[in-house]
Amino acid sequence: MEIKFIKRSFLQRLLGISATPKPGSESCWKYSEGKVEVDLEKTPELKSPGGAVRLEGKNLPKRVLLVHGEDGEYRAFHNRCTHMGHRRLDPVPGTDTVQCCSINKSTYEASGKKIFGPTPHPITRYPVEMANGKLVVSI
Repeated sequence: MEIKFIKRSFLQRLLGISATPKPGSESCWKYSEGKVEVDLEKTPELKSPGGAVRLEGKNLPKRVLLVHGEDGEYRAFHNRCTHMGHRRLDPVPGTDTVQCCSINKSTYEASGKKIFGPTPHPITRYPVEMANGKLVVSI
C-alpha cells in the first residue's frame, strides 16, 4: 500500500498544528454519559466523504476526531497519536487513513492499525451509530 502524506510546512509539523477544524457551530454536538451525539444537519463539515471535525472541550473526557470516510462510512478516533507528544490526527485526503500532524507522520488505517511511522501502538477507534439523523459515538 502506498502511503500518502498530508502537505504541510515544516513549521506546521514542528508545532503540531492540526489541519482538521473544530465544527463551525459548537451547538452541533453534545456529550453525556459516555456518548457524543452529533447533529449532521448542523455539521456541514461532515456532509461529504473526506470531511472531518475535531471535537474537544464541553466536558468531553478525550479529544475525538470524527471522519466521513472516502468510502462513505463515519469513523471516530481518539484524537491522540500514540507516539511521544500525543499530537492530534488528521484524515489524509483521498484515502481512508489518518495521520499525526507532527514531523514523524505516523499513519493509521481506518481500523486504527499503524501502517507508517515510529508510533508503537494503534489508535483507539470508537463505535459510531446512526440514530434519528444523528451520529452517536460511544467513548
